[in-house]
Amino acid sequence: MPAVTSLTDEILDLKQQRRAVILAHHYQSDEIQDLADAIGDSLELARAAQKFEGDVIAFCGVVFMAETAKVLNPSRIVVLPDLDAGCSLVDSCPADQIRAFRKRHPEYVVVSYINTSVEVKAESDILCTSRNAVKIVNSIPAEKPILFLPDINLGNYVKQQTGRENMKIWQGACIVHATFAARKLIGARAAHPQALVAAHPECPQDVLAMADFIGSTSAIIDWCVSNPAQEFIVMTESGVKHSLTRLAPGKQFHFVPNENCNCSECPYMRRNTLEKLRDALANLTPRIELSDDLIRRAALPIERMLAVK
Repeated sequence: MPAVTSLTDEILDLKQQRRAVILAHHYQSDEIQDLADAIGDSLELARAAQKFEGDVIAFCGVVFMAETAKVLNPSRIVVLPDLDAGCSLVDSCPADQIRAFRKRHPEYVVVSYINTSVEVKAESDILCTSRNAVKIVNSIPAEKPILFLPDINLGNYVKQQTGRENMKIWQGACIVHATFAARKLIGARAAHPQALVAAHPECPQDVLAMADFIGSTSAIIDWCVSNPAQEFIVMTESGVKHSLTRLAPGKQFHFVPNENCNCSECPYMRRNTLEKLRDALANLTPRIELSDDLIRRAALPIERMLAVK
């Protein structure tokens, strides 16, 4: 296997040749984040891509994120290092089921979490992220019934925060966040009694009940960095530790293993490697290809979300 330094040089050379930008989600490996032009959550990265001058977007994340980047940047080539980097939330919510629901219940407003396929986005009325989901739901007239999809834990959190009773919630879940166990968090708090707890709203409700702060990946990072406390238990994917330690080097961050793998890593996110990133830039594959009609239909609910202040 080539040394990381030589791989890094290859990637940087290819990036220059291709007039490319490298975008990395917070859940990527440290070495990929170190190479990225921008690090963030899926929507932050898609918006960052719109601001650069160039031809190619190398999106180090999962498929739905690269699709969103393509919708917002239709004239650019978007490549993903590993096309098998999927998402359990996407898998839980097929577009044909959403179309069938809309036919049966045309009165419902469909609010889709950004963690959905581009086909589901195209069937939605408006999108949301974990950072703005409460604001998006509150922007919809109170008398309008809502279908919120696909994450059950985020949906329950939003329902609790908004008091919205006329809201159906899809039964999908994130394989990382949904398998964080309250008993393990209790153990972590006992081991680190001075630590504050920051949790992603995709976590189960009994975990959220113990949190000092609940927010999106980027919001968790912002809160931990700005908070005067020096020790934190972070209930999200452990890739965020790279940004946390870079931005707050004097603080301590603890991660609680989930029930699936005795770790807190997303197996889909970790499919991307430096070797695959190099090959994607060299060959411009795997490439995200979407029809003009799908881009147009998926862009509308994204634009509606961005219009909510």
